Amino acid sequence: MTKMEKEILEQPKVLASLKVTNDSTLKNLVIDIKQRDIKLVYFAARGTSDHASIYASYLISTYVGVPTALALPSVITAYDGKLNLKDALVIGVSQSGKAADVLAVMERAKQSGALTVSVTNDLSSPMAAYGDYHLYCNAGLEESVAATKTFTSQMYLLALLAGYWSGDACIMDMLEKVPAAIEDTLSFIPAEIDKIILRYRYMEHGFVLARGTVMAVALETMLKLQETNYVKMKGYAISDFWHGPLAQVDEGTVVILYASEGVVFENCKEMLAKLDLLGAEVILVSDNEEITTGRLLALKLPKMSC
Repeated sequence: MTKMEKEILEQPKVLASLKVTNDSTLKNLVIDIKQRDIKLVYFAARGTSDHASIYASYLISTYVGVPTALALPSVITAYDGKLNLKDALVIGVSQSGKAADVLAVMERAKQSGALTVSVTNDLSSPMAAYGDYHLYCNAGLEESVAATKTFTSQMYLLALLAGYWSGDACIMDMLEKVPAAIEDTLSFIPAEIDKIILRYRYMEHGFVLARGTVMAVALETMLKLQETNYVKMKGYAISDFWHGPLAQVDEGTVVILYASEGVVFENCKEMLAKLDLLGAEVILVSDNEEITTGRLLALKLPKMSC
């Protein structure tokens, strides 16, 4: 078993610990947030942490109602721009807590009088010490170069923040169920993947598509295949893929399509139908019984609802 596989299997235990570990910090943070006139949530991150921030952006914009943005660190580090983050909640996300450009954004945020939060997996890191609040991934040492358990712990922590801040009972209920759902998935998905993996041993390129909150997972899938398998993958939101990139799809093009039930499911089904019409080789990942049944290349996930 590789280090990466081992750390993937550790995810349920890690996620189950996060609410207890960070409960007091989250409660105090939300009190502080509500005492301020926060007009923007501004995420600073790179790579995998950027994808976790995209997920959090959907949740906070949707359930809290505050606009969100992803930082462009070079505005500060290269251009020394006049960025004023006075009324923002600035969240720096980094597994190591040592990302210099992310820390630079947090420093500018503090100079502007912003409320700052760091999300890291290292209690002794510069970012952990610098933020007004620190959310701890508590994932243990991540030996694999490719982040896995820290990615999901970042997503989980930021979802907890959205839940505490919004008071949305559904978010909190779903988060309680996530560790067990992942454990269930890990009990059968590896065997399902083994059935099809040799087919893609020599794959050179392809696409990963999703929409909405699952877009963060699609982008992370793209990154992992690039980083660990050296495959030229591109990730797109389904809504963007219609406008140009779809022209690259022809017979046999490999497309990983995430199609979860919910408000964007019909959009996913429309894209699936179009890809089938073009003769693409679609690897479908979905919790919907109807569209996965009978497909050779489909990974059926368990349903979750609050």
